[in-house]
Amino acid sequence: MSRFMNVLRSWLLMVSVIAMGNTVQSFRDHSFLSEKLYTGAPQFVNGLQARTFGIWTLLSSIIRCACAIDIQNRTLYHITLWTFVLALGHFLSEAFVYKTAPLTIGVMAPLIVASVSIVGMLVGFQCFPETQEEVGARQKKRN
Repeated sequence: MSRFMNVLRSWLLMVSVIAMGNTVQSFRDHSFLSEKLYTGAPQFVNGLQARTFGIWTLLSSIIRCACAIDIQNRTLYHITLWTFVLALGHFLSEAFVYKTAPLTIGVMAPLIVASVSIVGMLVGFQCFPETQEEVGARQKKRN
């Protein structure tokens, strides 16, 4: 496995552990979300929304951790990439469309993490070995 993929695995594991901490915070005290993320409309943050956010974050964390463990699994790799795309889309829409999450450090951090992760995972595609199907398809084109 390439050095880059090992660094990416470590990055995914670190992001996963941080997300687990955010999950715990979401379940313990929903004011965390209104004070750090959704400061543009804190009145919309309640216990139900915080727990839903916590479950979404936990699911993303589990997927990212699984990918860090089995980074050669292409399907899991694609699903993990999509967790970052969804997170980026969510925070961008909350900041610019719904105006519930102004660009504070609490919002910029997940935007930066998601963006860096997307770029890293896209670069990581170059490190995957070719599958038998890809080799076969390439050989058919030559013939």
